[in-house]
This record gives sequence, structure tokens and C-alpha cells, in this order.
Amino acid sequence: MSFFKDLNIAAFTAGFVAVLVGFTSSVAIVFQAAQAFNATPEQISSWMWALGLGMGLCSLVPSLWLKKPVMVAWSTPGAAVLATAGLAGGFSMGEAVAAFMVSALLITLFGITGWFEKVMNRIPVAIASALLAGVLARFGLQAFAAAQTALPLVLLMLAIYLVGKRLMPRYAVVLTLLGAIVFAAARGQLAWSEVNFSLAMPVFVMPQFSMAAVVSLAIPLFVVTMASQNLPGVAAIRAAGYGPDAADGGIPISKVITLTGLATLVLAPFGAFALNLSAITAAICMGEEAHEDPRKRYTAAALCGLIYIVIGILGAAVTGLLTAFPKELVVAIAGLALLGTIGGGLAAAVKDEDHREAALITFLVTLSGVVIAGVGSAFWGVVAGAIALFVQQYGKTSSAAPR
Repeated sequence: MSFFKDLNIAAFTAGFVAVLVGFTSSVAIVFQAAQAFNATPEQISSWMWALGLGMGLCSLVPSLWLKKPVMVAWSTPGAAVLATAGLAGGFSMGEAVAAFMVSALLITLFGITGWFEKVMNRIPVAIASALLAGVLARFGLQAFAAAQTALPLVLLMLAIYLVGKRLMPRYAVVLTLLGAIVFAAARGQLAWSEVNFSLAMPVFVMPQFSMAAVVSLAIPLFVVTMASQNLPGVAAIRAAGYGPDAADGGIPISKVITLTGLATLVLAPFGAFALNLSAITAAICMGEEAHEDPRKRYTAAALCGLIYIVIGILGAAVTGLLTAFPKELVVAIAGLALLGTIGGGLAAAVKDEDHREAALITFLVTLSGVVIAGVGSAFWGVVAGAIALFVQQYGKTSSAAPR
């Protein structure tokens, strides 16, 4: 099978790091969202089963089929919205499931019609690159901020990374991760006691449709998923060279978004609240560190999907295994693995002098993490950059018109 021929240690590590970062950085928020609807322990386990299966299959199958890195994740801002709105509104799990399904239908509609991709095609490369850099830069900042609580670990990881980039650049992230794990294990910082081997079982919840849940849960979930997740997700795809302007046609964005909507719709009764394009973990699997050959980086995404499926099946066991790593190790490896993508995004953002200031505004607003009307900074960064660009370019003729 060509997959095993194309897979190498760098791609394997990229896939594992993507899961480690994507899962441990936000699994607590997902738990909070489930608890906001008074979920039982069995239902929370079912959420992990549904989300793991959904993310895994939506990443694994398209990646193998297209031979391109397709990365799908759960909606972290969506989980945050649900955690807040669920507690405030006192909704039942049945009403929550119905809201998940309505949101999924809207996402499917935007995928089938291509409306979302048409909007993305109007965003200039500089703005899209600045958006991606702003989303990822927060992880870069967190990597070095972790030194406040784990200075020896972060310094060791930085040293291994820099030496690795000099001597073995293809395996710098691999060596950094291995060195960090050995160091943490030697200091007794790996919480193996959290590992509890058990299989997750799906629990079906009958949807209960109500207008209050649609207004308070479904619509906000749809908006933040599209604006704060799919928007930077598309930016990541294009920045890595897998966009529609690629020589081989790239990743069919509308079809993938349709797939995430349909998968969410099917798995919603079991706890899959929102599946969407990934940005942060996608950058890890689509970058040069994942594979020297862009045509073989799909192996990292496929492996990531396979691990997500295992997470879904084993549930609590893998959850405990991944959360056993110190949080400083997770944020540091994420920041170091994303350095190249952050730098590339910033370079593309400021390359064109006509778009430079608008791109910087997009970058800074996105980096700020500001949340307005429940919508995250990724959306507002694009809005601010677009307004700035409109003010600066209105009435002028420019050869660098939006794509």
C-alpha cells in the first residue's frame, strides 16, 4: 500500500503531535459543554466516541482518497458557546442534540451551495495569511510563556529544537518531543494514574426541537464554527499550497465542509456537536516538518485521523493517556512545531506593500483573542482587515485585487 511507503517518522510525529495538541488543549471545554446539559458519565463518554469517530473518519478517508492532508477537528469555540449558553438557558440534552443537528444542516447547506468558499475566494492572500498567522501566533506565545512554570523543560525543548534544526532539520520536532517526554518522565511529571482502560459506548439521545434552543444554541454554534474554525481552516489549506489554485486542483473545500456537516448530522444524537476544518493541527500536518514532499503529507493527516478513531473507541483510556503529559510540554511542542508556518504566514502577509497595513490589522486583531457578540477574533480580524483595505484601496486601481 502506497500509504506505508509514503509514511516516515516525521509524518508519524506530526500526526501524533496534532492529536496531542488538538485534544489536550480543549478537551476540558468539551467536558464542560456536556456537563452544561447535565450529561451523565456515560453520555460524556459517548461524546468522546462520536467526536473521535467523526474527526477520525473525516480526516482519514478524504486524506487517503485525495492523497492530500485533510484535517477535521471539533469546534472548540463552539464548545465554549455551548458551555455558556447551556448553563444560562437550562436546556436538556435532547434540546442540545436538536440544536447540533440544525447547526449541522446549516453547515451542510453552505458546503453544498459553495457559499462559504465563494466568500473565501474574495479574501486577499495577505489578509488570509495574516489571519492564519494571528491564530497560530497565540500558540507560539504560549510556548515561551510556559517557561514561567516549567523553565527547565522549555529551555531543554528549545535547545533540542535549535540544534535539531541545524543538524537534522527534518526531525527537529521529533527529537524535541522525545527529549521532552524523557525529561518529564525522569522528573515524575507524567500522570499515568489518570489512564483508565475502558471502551466508550455510544448513547443515543432523542432530539427535542425547540425555537429557544435553535436561537440560543444552534445559530451561535453555526456562526462561531464557520467564523472561528472553518475560516482559518481554509486559510491554513491555502497557505500550505493545497488551495483551489494548486496545480492539481487542491482540496475541494466545499465538499469537505459538506462532509463535516453530514457527519455531524449523523453523529449528533451521540454527542458530536460540531465538526469543522482544522487550522492549528492542520498547520502541523501540512507544513514542511510533516514531510519534505508535499505530495506525501497526507500520511500525517491520515495517521492523525486514525488516532482520533482509536480515541473514540477507547474513550477514557486514550483521554487519560494524552492528558498525562504536562500542559507546558503540550503548549511548547505546539509552538515550536508551528514556528515555520507562523513565519511563512507573516512573510506572505506583509509581502505586498499595498496590503501590508490591512494585513497587520488583521493579524493583531486575530492575535488579541477578542470576542464580540460571542464570535471569536478570527472573524473580527478578517472584518477589521477588510474594512482597512477597503478604506485604503477604494477608488484606486490595483493590480493586486482580491482573488
